[in-house]
Amino acid sequence: LPVLFKHWLKNEEVEEGGTAVLRCELTKPDAPVEWRKGDTVLQPSDKYEIRQEGTRIELFIYDAEAQDA
Repeated sequence: LPVLFKHWLKNEEVEEGGTAVLRCELTKPDAPVEWRKGDTVLQPSDKYEIRQEGTRIELFIYDAEAQDA
């Protein structure tokens, strides 16, 4: 069966310099996930942290700026 979203991403507002957290939930645990901004695949770094536990996936965007929208 294909992997589907159980809970979709929601818009997140955060003050500049804060941390934005985007969360979603899938129907299958540990499915491979790519976070993208346009055509760019986001990689773990000082700016981005990606956490995946079972079906829950989170993207942390540290030191948020307007261009992170």
